[in-house]
Amino acid sequence: MIFDVDGTLVDSNDAHTRAWIDAFAAHGITVAYDSVRRAIGMGGDKLMPLVAGIKEDSAEGKKISQRRADVFKAVWLPRLQPFPGARDLVARLVDDGFTVAVASSAKEDELHPLLEVAGVADLIPTRTSSDDAARSKPDPDIVTAAVERTRCPHERTVMIGDTPYDVEAAKRAGIQIIGLTCGGWTRGDLLDASAIYVDVADLLGKYEESVLAHIKSDLGSSPRTR
Repeated sequence: MIFDVDGTLVDSNDAHTRAWIDAFAAHGITVAYDSVRRAIGMGGDKLMPLVAGIKEDSAEGKKISQRRADVFKAVWLPRLQPFPGARDLVARLVDDGFTVAVASSAKEDELHPLLEVAGVADLIPTRTSSDDAARSKPDPDIVTAAVERTRCPHERTVMIGDTPYDVEAAKRAGIQIIGLTCGGWTRGDLLDASAIYVDVADLLGKYEESVLAHIKSDLGSSPRTR
């Protein structure tokens, strides 16, 4: 199982949007909320050119990116909450013998604090971030890196994410993906996912009817102790 984090385990998409808007504004650039919001899920390498025509690796781009990181950590991170059921679902997967990993467009130094907010940092040792790939979602690089680290077969690997960029990245990496609408995207935006649920709590409540139960039945391993 490979999890996205922002908008999937943690209710943070709006916070990321606000942090980007504040960072651009600090450099005299006005960007529309809706444009930034719909780009959340991409990394800065994709978001900055899309919403402001600025390359992340330019001198200006690096300053804006650092400002966003500072604002997010100082202002927004302390306010974040996990989605209900986040730890319960991950713990259930661990108990059922799944290898659990993370594939996030977040920077490495933000990823662990986000997993702590989600209450799952102790349950997910395998992690890939935007620092582990040249290109962020919807390119498959981050997801492919996570699959390689788990050493699990593609046909028995499933991602859970909340954006169309997660869906595209997973499909391009050759794995199934379950979409969640809790991150602010609609079912129509996630139609290419193998299945769609409201949030992790909804998926957990329907666990025995989901693809997760089918994979579990094939594992043939005894439950693990968390």
